[in-house]
Amino acid sequence: MGRNAVCFSTKNMKIDSDKQQIDALLTRGVEEVIVKDHLRASLLSGKKLRVKFGVDPTSPDLHLGHTVVLQKLRQFQQLGHQIVLIIGDYTARVGDPSGKSKTRPMLSEAKIEASAATYLAQVGKIFDVSQLEIHHNSEWFSDGSWILPVTSQFSAQRILERDDFTKRMHAGTEVALLELLYPAMQAYDSVKINAEVEIGGTDQKFNLLAGRDLQRHMGLPEQDIITLPLLRGLDGVQKMSKSLDNYIGITEMPDMMFGKIMSIPDTLIDEYYTLCVDAPRTEHDPRLAKLVLGSLIVDDYHGAGEGAKARAEFERVFSRKEKPTEVKSEKLKVKSISVVDLLVAIKFAKSKSEARRLIEQGGVKVDDVKKIDPQEVINLTQEKLIQVGPRRFVKI
Repeated sequence: MGRNAVCFSTKNMKIDSDKQQIDALLTRGVEEVIVKDHLRASLLSGKKLRVKFGVDPTSPDLHLGHTVVLQKLRQFQQLGHQIVLIIGDYTARVGDPSGKSKTRPMLSEAKIEASAATYLAQVGKIFDVSQLEIHHNSEWFSDGSWILPVTSQFSAQRILERDDFTKRMHAGTEVALLELLYPAMQAYDSVKINAEVEIGGTDQKFNLLAGRDLQRHMGLPEQDIITLPLLRGLDGVQKMSKSLDNYIGITEMPDMMFGKIMSIPDTLIDEYYTLCVDAPRTEHDPRLAKLVLGSLIVDDYHGAGEGAKARAEFERVFSRKEKPTEVKSEKLKVKSISVVDLLVAIKFAKSKSEARRLIEQGGVKVDDVKKIDPQEVINLTQEKLIQVGPRRFVKI
């Protein structure tokens, strides 16, 4: 085979590989692509696309639900496209009405800045932050010059069509005038950074389409859109949310993260493989499939090899009913305390009522002895091992 034939063969192999990656980008874990043929043609052309992702830093902690979109952005980055991250330090004050049943209290500037400061460090666990183009949308919103040219492009009827507002109005719940501006503001972000693609969860579809509308009204090419499903949380029903306490945080300790993954309902296993890891499910047995899934996810967020350690610890504690190899220690400045107050003090319960519920359910042990009386006094002059449920241990 001559040199030209070898080069031609290698080139064809690369083209086939790129097509496979692009097809996976547009299908794996994807709910909808608008407009799919246009976006696929753009990707196949070799053009470097500007891919927008906006985030309002309303909370300092990311969970696996947030990473569904972030992992899709990583695929774009791996194909050489430019990820443009917009930190919504201004829109966070307005509050995204998507999926909300009432107007959200306005956040302070200090809280927004604190959340934004931790966001990039966590995003760095998923893709290369050094290659991001980053903007804060206060750059173009703070002077107010956008209000007339942007809001004049939207009708009140169109904004009020969205399900969130319709449901609230029918229920007699107020919709703040400020909230009506949010879709227009998110759309203006797309105009300002010349977005060619925007990615978001299915709950963001209205806002993403508003970006296309505003670009068209302003004589710009319309961005393509990719929407992704909302990951369901540990309860197997509601979307993952910290407020619902059904989440898996990406900065949680490996053992805690692994244990939570093992607790997901079997019906969610395929969903988590599709949306949370870049690997197919190979085990048919649910328990084995979750053991592999847990290892993959822990490796992703804590480093190679950490998943195997977390799996070994899980099997040691839960399969062989042994104690963890490492148990964190805390000091309390009291010599004795009731069981119910103890659980609150070590933050294993958020309130006394939650602590009582844990005790009544038989999930609380002190030095391997189950506690059934919330008011029983525990002597802390000597070290005590506290266990709540199958996963939480602490030495006092």
